[in-house]
Amino acid sequence: MEAPELLPGTLDMLVLKTLTRGPNHGYGIAQHIRRVSREALRIGEGSLYPALQRLLLKEWVSAQWDMTETNRKARFYRITAVGRRQLASEVKSFNFMVAAIGHVMESS
Repeated sequence: MEAPELLPGTLDMLVLKTLTRGPNHGYGIAQHIRRVSREALRIGEGSLYPALQRLLLKEWVSAQWDMTETNRKARFYRITAVGRRQLASEVKSFNFMVAAIGHVMESS
């Protein structure tokens, strides 16, 4: 089965949710999403890094340079308090939308 496209705005929510586990670099964020989704969601660099820049501009995440576990320099992202509030709002909207779609799909 071909990997599904993410709905607009979903990537931001997934990145914010991943960062609730603690600071992480871009590759680590993408790997976590892939692993937790059981390989269903593969986030490419062309999508991930623009999303991280967008989140930085909105001040939903902060970033600083640090060393990875393999001793490489990387930018580590951390969710901010504003980002946590945004995540809660996005999760609520997402759950509402999923429930609404489920109602339509279950109807005869």
